[in-house]
Amino acid sequence: MIPIACRPMRPAVTIGVPGSKSYTHRLLIAAALSDGPCRIANPLRSDDTLLTLAALGDMGVPYRDDGAAIHVQGVVGRLAAHAKPIDLGNSGTSMRLLSGVAILGQGEYCFTGTPRMQQRPMQPLLDSLNQLGVAARSRHGNGCPPILIPGGVPPGRHTTIDCGTSSQYLSALLLAGPCLPDGLNVEVVRGPVSQPYIDMTLDIMGLFDISVAREGYTRFEVPGGQTYHAGDHAVEADGSQAGYFWAAAAITGSRIKVRGVTPASRQGDVGLAEVFGRMGCRVEHEPDGTTVSGGPLTAIDVDMGHMPDMVPTLAVVAAFARGTTTIRNVAHLRAKESDRLEAVAQELTRMGVAVQCGPDQLQVTGGRAHGAEIHTYDDHRIAMSFAVAGLKVPGVVITGENCVSKSFPDFWEVFQELYP
Repeated sequence: MIPIACRPMRPAVTIGVPGSKSYTHRLLIAAALSDGPCRIANPLRSDDTLLTLAALGDMGVPYRDDGAAIHVQGVVGRLAAHAKPIDLGNSGTSMRLLSGVAILGQGEYCFTGTPRMQQRPMQPLLDSLNQLGVAARSRHGNGCPPILIPGGVPPGRHTTIDCGTSSQYLSALLLAGPCLPDGLNVEVVRGPVSQPYIDMTLDIMGLFDISVAREGYTRFEVPGGQTYHAGDHAVEADGSQAGYFWAAAAITGSRIKVRGVTPASRQGDVGLAEVFGRMGCRVEHEPDGTTVSGGPLTAIDVDMGHMPDMVPTLAVVAAFARGTTTIRNVAHLRAKESDRLEAVAQELTRMGVAVQCGPDQLQVTGGRAHGAEIHTYDDHRIAMSFAVAGLKVPGVVITGENCVSKSFPDFWEVFQELYP
């Protein structure tokens, strides 16, 4: 466990965050499917992204990490057979994206993970693959990992997908589609939540010269027989990780700039800065980063369906705002690394904050929070969000703090930069 020091912070500080987790996953997969050597600069090296990289290695993709960049040798969309189960820990992104591209391989792949991963839903993607003629299935028949995905060219090219829980099901199909002889035609029948992540996937495919036709977020036509063209790419700074430091500014009144994170990014979580602006913070965008300066905070009513990972961070900030903040359209948070709605409600309640948790929303009433021992549920975003509360309230202790290695291994070291 780690106690958070509630003491004066630096009044103004510039913070650097690592490369984007979402970009790193997608760039590694696109590079693996390419037609030659790719260099990925500024990748995030965390538990989740390294699981994706190791799994690609198991599927026949050569790679090496020289410290400065990760070098991936593309296999032209043809993955190798792997008889043993591939353990993806509790990385939902790895599980979903790799389960889609596995149809480009040979033999049958088994993807498994932690006990929590084995509770996380995969049925929408399995159903979509079944429509293509792929006999994808859950080993225990419950729609959750372990799941079995046969490789080989599917007989069909038209499918539907339910993205009411995750947009990653669609991203998985999009990534695989160009390497199929006849491509894919995908109709979204529910959702999608987290729409910016679909834009991110398509942008990254575009970097590799892949074309996709679309009708908004409802229909996607992926021409077949395309080639991911190899090249050198850099991962931009992680907008999700920036949010913790903007939150620190919001509740303490300090001025914190995060380098390399701007509204030009396709990362939806960059929008959290503007949410804080609505609550009373000053937000400044510059070519090299975004600065948030704290001020008196007022509650808001906000739909967070497209940046769900930022809900725990926003909820913590709402605990220090005047009035009741309503966070809507977030039912899909129940299927994350933890049931994040319940986790946030439980831990804020532990701190004396009034919270109401509904099926798809949170209501947080600002007031006098007090210190508490915070349970993280082995969820990195719970740990990092509640660390921010400890900057304002004495006595906050984070248990299971090492779970931050899932996405931000150096978080605690960077967090110390807030102090003189």
